[in-house]
Formats: sequence, C-alpha cells, structure tokens
Amino acid sequence: MLSGRQTNRAVAAGIAVLGAMALVIGAAVAALLAAAVETSAPEGALYDAYIWRVTRFTLLQAALSTVLSVAFAVPLARAIARRQHFAGRAWLIRLLAVPIGLPPIIAALGLIEIWGRQGLVNGGLQWLGLTEPVSIYGLPGILLAHVFFNLPLATRLLLTQLDRVPPEYWRNADQLGLTHGAVFRLIEWPFMRSHIAAIAGLVFMLCITSFTLVLLLGGGPAATTIEVAIYQALRFDFDPPRAVTLAVLQLLLTALLLGLLALLGKAPEEGATAGQATRRHPDRNALSLAADYGLIALAALFVVAPLIAIAAAGLAADLMRLLREPIVWRAIGTSLAIGFCAAALSVTVALILVRARHAAQPFAPARLWAQLLRSAASAASSLVLLVPPIVLGAGWFVLLRNRVDVFAIAPVLVITINGLMALPFVMRVLEPAHTTHMARTEKLSAALGLTGLRRLVLVDWPGLRRPFLLATAFAMALSLGDLGAIALFGSQEVITLPYLLLQRMGSYRTADAAGLAFVLGLICLVLMVFASRDNARSTARAGP
Repeated sequence: MLSGRQTNRAVAAGIAVLGAMALVIGAAVAALLAAAVETSAPEGALYDAYIWRVTRFTLLQAALSTVLSVAFAVPLARAIARRQHFAGRAWLIRLLAVPIGLPPIIAALGLIEIWGRQGLVNGGLQWLGLTEPVSIYGLPGILLAHVFFNLPLATRLLLTQLDRVPPEYWRNADQLGLTHGAVFRLIEWPFMRSHIAAIAGLVFMLCITSFTLVLLLGGGPAATTIEVAIYQALRFDFDPPRAVTLAVLQLLLTALLLGLLALLGKAPEEGATAGQATRRHPDRNALSLAADYGLIALAALFVVAPLIAIAAAGLAADLMRLLREPIVWRAIGTSLAIGFCAAALSVTVALILVRARHAAQPFAPARLWAQLLRSAASAASSLVLLVPPIVLGAGWFVLLRNRVDVFAIAPVLVITINGLMALPFVMRVLEPAHTTHMARTEKLSAALGLTGLRRLVLVDWPGLRRPFLLATAFAMALSLGDLGAIALFGSQEVITLPYLLLQRMGSYRTADAAGLAFVLGLICLVLMVFASRDNARSTARAGP
C-alpha cells in the first residue's frame, strides 16, 4: 500500500489528468454543439439532402463490413481451432495481428496494388481475356479494406473463445460420436455466440469511425462517409456549418454505439470443470481437411498479399531519388517528432491514471470518492473513442478559427489528438502489467524501505520496462500512421509522411507513394521489433 503522501500525490495527479482530458474533449464537443445551435435552422445544413445521403452510406458500409467480417471470421476461427498442429499455425496467428497495427494508408496502397486497375487481379483477368477491369474504388473497395482489417481481429477474438472450451467437452464429444454439425451446434457456437454481438459492435464502431480507408478508396461523393465529409467541408469547401452538423451527427452515432456496447454485458459463466489437459481430436475426413486448410490458405493469402505487394512496389520505386528530396526528410523528422511526443503524452497520461486507480483501490469499498475516481479513470480511456480524431479536430478548428491561426499551432493539436486516440490501447497494455507488478513487489518494497527514485530504479523500471516500451512503440506507430488529425491541420510547413503520401497519391505519383509507404512501414516495423526485442530476450533467458 502506498504511503499517505504518495496516495495524495497519485490521486491529485489522476484528478488533474482527468480534468485536462475533460477540458480537451469537452471544449471541442461544446464548440460543436454551440455552433450547431446557431446553424441548425430548418432551412440550414441539418436538412441538407447531402448530409442524410452521407449518413445513410456511413451506416450501410459499416453494416455490410461488419456482416462480411464476422461471417467469414466464424468458419476461419473454427478451422484454425480444429487444426491445432499444422506447420506455421503460430505464425498464422501472429499474421492475423499484423493488420491491427498497420497504418491504414499502407494497407490501402497494398490493396490497390492487388485489386487496382493496374493490380494483379485485373492483370490476371486480362490474361484470361476479360477486358472489363474490377474497380476497387467506391463501396466494393471500402468493404474490401474493412474486411482486410477487421476479419483478422474478429477471428482472433473468436479463436480466443474457442480456446476456452473446457477439454472435458471434447472428450464427451468423442465418446458420444458427435457429428461435425453437432459439435458446432452444441459446443462451438454457444461459446462464440455469447461474444458475437460484442465483436460485431466493435467492428461496426471501427467502420463507422474509419477515415483514411474511405478517403483513399471512396472514389467520389457517392461513397463518402461522415468523417470524410467533415474533412471535405473544412479543407475544401470551407463550410463550417455543414462540418459542425456532420460532426454532431457522428458524435451522436458513436455515443449510441458505445451505449449499445455497454448494454451487451458480459458473457455467461461456464460450468465447473476438472481442468484436465485433453487434446481436441480434429475431424480426419478428407473433405473436412481440404475445406479447413483451403480456408486457412485463402485467409493467409488475403492478408499477406497486400503486404508483399506494397513491399515489392516500394522496393521497385526510386528510393534513392526520394531520399534525396529535402521534403521527404522533413516529413520523416516531423512524423518522428510528433509520434514521439504523442506517445510520451499517451504513456504519461496512462501511467498517471493507472497509478491513481491503484492508489484509490484500498479506499474504494468504503469511500465514494475512491469509487468515483477508479470508475472515471477506467472509463476515460474508453470514452476517448466517443469523439473520433476528425470530430475532435473539427471541434478545435471551430473553437480556434476566429481566435488564432489554427495551422500555426497544428503540431500541438495533432500531438494532443494522436496522444488521446492512442490512450485506450496504451491503457490495455500498461494496466494489467502494473497491477501484476504491484501485487508482486509492493509489500516487499515497503518492507525493505524502498521508496521514490530508489524504488523506481531498482524495482519498478526493471519490472515494467517491457510493457512500457511496447506501449510507447505502439502509440508512436499509431501516431506515425495517422491521417485523421494531420489531414485537417497539415500544410507545407507541417507535413508528415502520411500527409506527403496523400499528396503524392493525389497528384497520381503512385511510384513515389509506394516508396513513401515502404519507408513508413519500415519505420513502424523497426519500432515494434525494438519494443518486442527485450521481451524476446527475457523469454529466452527464462527458458522452458
């Protein structure tokens, strides 16, 4: 347990951070709502047919993307769960995690290399004599990109549930001779069904707030979502009233979705089991084997092909010429500086909130203030998702446009928005590690009299170094690949790699765009390898 002074400091810091977060998010939301009240007359923007068309398309593409992602994830998760001993299974599961941390702009370029007019698919169709090319732009391209990102996520979540099936269930299924369909109906589906709604809600939320993929693959006004329309209203049309109305609509949609996700509740508890380690016996039927391995191979190809394509296109680009351009190095430097500052902000805020929750824990059963603090600190990271980056940026744009030069303070705004957007992911890495570390070391440290800097150097840093580096690298990678905030506030003075990449794509310099995407992906890869290197060393040192 912390001393009285340490508890007071941790609680005060937590309250201060919560207040600052409330100010940053609340000011943006308040500015949007105030502007909406001034501009929402019946003849105003709220009743614009364009806005409702954009809203309908936003909901349509999110619904279709969710159905496709979850519908394909169910059989894929079952196939991987049934085939537990094929070569490369562990690498396949790792591969399913790649799209989650991949900058969307890189994935979009990779998909264009495969499915675009000059891509591999259309090249194959032309070789077969089909002259009508497949278009990746518009609704088909958006759905394809969303499935690329969300199918692996849904599959991993469902696979986690299938791995939790008690081994006694499989023994009973073998003894009873249950058929393939009966196993799915009586064992697999009940475990997946309890989480399907939550997974679908998460995917729908991600698709509703998708910006980069729709911006790059939408292809025109007919395939525009709310977030892209906000960007267009502020950057191209300079129509703040319409942007405000769209931002308020997006805010209401995300609030409704978060409320529905909260109402879904927890999955039912499983019955007690003996916990025996019984291996699942897969179906050896030739047709079942072919179906499972065929599905696994198709999924692996679907995920890995765009990655290989963008790497090949990047290597084929004139990288030496690109790297001789001063603007490229300026974009790299700006990206790294903004990414580092955003990661530092996100990790600092997360550590303060985690420490405040820990300090309030002993008082929570009896003190209302401790309960409120713990709940607020826990909810703060999730509530950040209520206001997507483009909406938060629009709020601050509306708030500051008549007071200061918004583009002059663009780095501060981008760093703040990117840091807040990475907070939910950073909290999920740091909080479990901090809880486990404190449970193992707190009493011993108190008995040895280790406090302050001595404890930090001798106990806390060695114990929390790996999750700290992982969280920092992940937050920095997220900021490096972000196009939401910088798309609003970027300029020739404040230019990042994604923003420069977007400019090159807009001017049809696809080879340059591929080279920049390769550089960006390489930087993100180096970050993740650096963060995981210490973990790999520790695992190897620990032995079996």
